[in-house]
Amino acid sequence: MKKVAVAMSGGVDSSAAALLLKEKGFDVIGITLKMSSISCDTGMQVCCSPEDVKDAKRVASYLGIEHYVLDWEEIFKKKVIDYFVDQYKKGKTPNPCSICNREVKTGLLAKYVREILGADLLATGHYLGTAQIEENKVIKRGKDRNKDQSYFMALLEKEVLDYLIFPLENLTKEETRKTAEKYKIPVAKKSESFEICFTAGKSPGEYLKETGLMPPLKGDILFKNGKKVGTHSGLANYTIGQRRGLGVAWKEPLYVVEKIPEENALIVGTKKDLLTEYVETEDLNLFIPEDKLHSLELTVQGRYRQKPVEIKSFEKVGNGYRFYFKEPQVRFASGQVLALYWGDKLLGGGIIT
Repeated sequence: MKKVAVAMSGGVDSSAAALLLKEKGFDVIGITLKMSSISCDTGMQVCCSPEDVKDAKRVASYLGIEHYVLDWEEIFKKKVIDYFVDQYKKGKTPNPCSICNREVKTGLLAKYVREILGADLLATGHYLGTAQIEENKVIKRGKDRNKDQSYFMALLEKEVLDYLIFPLENLTKEETRKTAEKYKIPVAKKSESFEICFTAGKSPGEYLKETGLMPPLKGDILFKNGKKVGTHSGLANYTIGQRRGLGVAWKEPLYVVEKIPEENALIVGTKKDLLTEYVETEDLNLFIPEDKLHSLELTVQGRYRQKPVEIKSFEKVGNGYRFYFKEPQVRFASGQVLALYWGDKLLGGGIIT
């Protein structure tokens, strides 16, 4: 009987994943990461908070499985929050969820449960699955396309992927909740957490301001030709492609096309100025050998909800890669994750430059 550790966040998805694995006869243990000391007030959720730990314990007790709590608050701060702040200071728009999956919640945890707890596999409550491309294991989109979380796994190390399973692969969110209700799991009706868990629903700019990690510094809004056209409220409050909230009167709509942190300047231009023929990454994390990419019809995503964009070719540029679009596209935000797909299969990804 295989021993499977389930990453239990205290929510309905991971709780249902543990239930399903137990029903299939696996030797299941629950693992919960405590990554925040902030308690949840009414209407506010902080992922991996003390309340979430209590919920996970209740579910584990209800299911009759062993349960372990790991206090990884310092690891989370160093690997995810510090990275998040550093990237914003550099004028980028980071994706902390992807970094967390690689460095903490999925990557580091998979190694921990195997080496320390002797588990054969790590299971999570993500809505995605796995597939094979010849001898290579890759990630594929889940059944519920509205909840598909494959994008956030683009940076995951290949060696870690070999030890992951995703019990909710063939379920929709609605089906998962109904399963939890059927088996009377204690958190069956619990609401979902926010996309960026540690900001508790605040925008990145608000979070950085309120925590004092990056106090807002007003600066110039410059048109692409260098002419000052306004004043911004702090670079962290803006991202590439943003149109609303600029407070600039112009004869046609203006968009954020660049952020220059060295000058604390926000550069704006027209929709035409946003268009580009390619996107570049700092490096590229792949689940399959690079030479196999050339024969595949590839698409990329530069953010979670973005519609896949077709690629006509790619090339190595320094340590990174340049992907050429079939049609010009609105510029992708620097610091975000570029996820590389072949159909519904995720092949890897990199950080956008």
